[in-house]
Amino acid sequence: MGDTAETAAAAGAADKKQDRTAAKLAKQIGAFAKKHGGAEGQLAHIGQAGTRIVLVGTDGGWGDLVAPTFATAQLAAEKAGLTLHEEFDGEFAARVRTGPYEWTRMAGIQLGGHEN
Repeated sequence: MGDTAETAAAAGAADKKQDRTAAKLAKQIGAFAKKHGGAEGQLAHIGQAGTRIVLVGTDGGWGDLVAPTFATAQLAAEKAGLTLHEEFDGEFAARVRTGPYEWTRMAGIQLGGHEN
């Protein structure tokens, strides 16, 4: 009987931690959306590190957050009211606006450009 109670207590503590983490991420998603006139996103598994929440603002600004699990990322997106895309396809990716920093990071180093 004691093992069942301990297991339930541990599960409850894990759920509370997931809720706190999701709430924190949802707050960050909301701040991003407010700054960029709204936002949509996509969830991407990144192995043991967790799940990346890729955000694309209405103005083309972009960013990402990392959640410890896919379930936490889904919960955060739900709490923030974030519209999720199944894939980061061409139409969604075309909304992203990049600047000089991104271009030097993506291609500049490989082409002999300055490191950031």
